[in-house]
Amino acid sequence: MDIRRLVAREDAAEPEAPRPITGAAGFWRMAAQVATVGIFLLLLGAFLELARVVLLPVTAAFVIGTMLGPVAERGAAHRIPQWVTALFLVVLLVVALNALIVLLAAPVSDWVSKGPEIAARLKDKLSLLDYPLHLLRGLRDTLNPGGDQSAPLGLGVSALIQPAISLLTPAIGYVTPAIGQLLIFFGTLFFFLSSRTQMRRAMAILFAGRESRLRTLRILNEVESSLTAYFATVAAIYFVEGLCVALVSYFVGLPNPAAWGALAFVLCFIPYIGPGIVILVLFGAGLIQFPTTTQAIIVPAFFVALTTIEGNFITPTIVGRRLTLSPLAVFLSLVFWAWMWGPVGAFLATPLLIVGLVAAHHLFPADDLSLPG
Repeated sequence: MDIRRLVAREDAAEPEAPRPITGAAGFWRMAAQVATVGIFLLLLGAFLELARVVLLPVTAAFVIGTMLGPVAERGAAHRIPQWVTALFLVVLLVVALNALIVLLAAPVSDWVSKGPEIAARLKDKLSLLDYPLHLLRGLRDTLNPGGDQSAPLGLGVSALIQPAISLLTPAIGYVTPAIGQLLIFFGTLFFFLSSRTQMRRAMAILFAGRESRLRTLRILNEVESSLTAYFATVAAIYFVEGLCVALVSYFVGLPNPAAWGALAFVLCFIPYIGPGIVILVLFGAGLIQFPTTTQAIIVPAFFVALTTIEGNFITPTIVGRRLTLSPLAVFLSLVFWAWMWGPVGAFLATPLLIVGLVAAHHLFPADDLSLPG
């Protein structure tokens, strides 16, 4: 039929009365549920931000305590009181943190005492970037002649140093928490480990049905074993990585090689962000110590190659046998928790993702699918 005749017939026809949307009640019910969930998520985010001072150390204590759960269970199997095992683990953690602080204090104090001299060296070493920055400034002025001519791009080397300082200042504030938060963390960790068995029993009793109680115990057991396996595996990998950084720093001639190895070991627990900070710090230390940029880039280049091999081959091969973590999920979890709780939140991002995936796996099990044929 001709399209013109069809259009003419439709125009000549009498307009029909409007019909209601099929299933309108169901649509609005679904919209109300989505709105309720959205409001809950917004309120939860606001609560996490407002209660960060308390929730951050408590959550960190729960994660670390869950990771140390098998050690506490082994102590209980040898008839060691729970509070003795908990006290020993807390003291051991305090000693390890103290040793790390003492190890990193030497280069930091040395840099602080030589602040003006280091700034002058960095400005002299980075002067080779003045010409590329001048070209970029000319390109910006050509493309945007009426724009702001006092943008940081025209400041040369200081434009590179100032953003780094502005980023490191709040990071240091997060990494060095208040005494009260440290007390909350260690107190929660001690009582969590000393009452681990009673807490597991109480969480199971909260549910009435036998199946629900068994599911709760299965979730707790798998979360504990997954976190322990993850931390033990990546800690061994990052320890070897830090040892390699220390050895290369020693042979290249970078001072305080043990401190750089320890820094690489600790910061590698923060995905993406930690290795980036290590690269910048190693490059800055090389610029301060060595006369040429080529020498300064040796250790950072080695670390980049090492983390590339580790992140793409070693860790996925070893960790993937037990846990399958989507890189997108890890990245989004890192972005959210780093935005919410800073560097410590970035450290907790992957463990919290593991907890959520294990719980979702048991609460919403995937149906067994049979492929055709």
